[in-house]
Amino acid sequence: MFKQLKSRFGGGLAMGILSIIGVWLIALVILPQLLMVDYSFRPNLLPDEIGGEKDSYSLVNYETLFANKIHLTIFLKTIWSSVLVTLLTLCVSYPLAFYLAKVATPGQAALCILLLIIPFWINEILRTFSWYIILAYKGPLNSLLLALGLIDRPMRFMTGDGAVMLGMVYAYILFMIFPIYNAIENLDMNQIKAARSLGAGWIRTHYRIIIPHAKPGIATGCIMTFMLAAGSYAVPALLGSPGSRWFTQIIYNWFFEGGNWNQGAAYAFLLLLICIGFIGLVMRIFKVGLGDIAR
Repeated sequence: MFKQLKSRFGGGLAMGILSIIGVWLIALVILPQLLMVDYSFRPNLLPDEIGGEKDSYSLVNYETLFANKIHLTIFLKTIWSSVLVTLLTLCVSYPLAFYLAKVATPGQAALCILLLIIPFWINEILRTFSWYIILAYKGPLNSLLLALGLIDRPMRFMTGDGAVMLGMVYAYILFMIFPIYNAIENLDMNQIKAARSLGAGWIRTHYRIIIPHAKPGIATGCIMTFMLAAGSYAVPALLGSPGSRWFTQIIYNWFFEGGNWNQGAAYAFLLLLICIGFIGLVMRIFKVGLGDIAR
């Protein structure tokens, strides 16, 4: 990397760029994570007890999760729901990405991309509030369904995890579309035409030609979507019902309501480990490396 930067910007500027990147990684990524790990193995103590006999490393904070059946259930549900959000987002994004990359004209693709990006100029919380209004008991969706005669009385959409998943698919769809779009765009159209000329249907063409070529983009989109969904707080807090809590809400409660940063750090670190494990699993399934994902 240094050689590439040096050949383009010169030795001094290249060293400056790498130094800034290094400071950013250490100060904003590595040190906070190390501090979180350190907190997670220590007990929650009063200020005058820190450094004393009770201040020792243990697994008590981690054991709390497995001893608390409610928290463990929410943890497992969050992971499973995040996987579902990832799969739903992939199912929605892949056709759109293929249309933008290989079917739409440059003008149509530019217009569609603009329409996809414009809503994301607004804060995520405000976009989530818009779904809250749409899905409300007396909201526009219920009014439309009543006007069309499809339902007899308003429905409660924000029960269970359905509204949360819908909000997350909408919130993170761009993180799935653009990696897949970039991967498919580089595919030579002659390969698709050759497959079609040899008698392959569209399903077989996608399965044998397009999807294998788009594997790095699909893997990147799945990783980003899963991590954003698993770590989301605003969407489940606004669209979720009392019975559809997300694990991040429990972490938030430990930090800011319970005042137990050590327990919250343990929960957060476990969630981080699951996300890292998911990255490894996706890379293994799609048979891609970090270099393929980073492109």
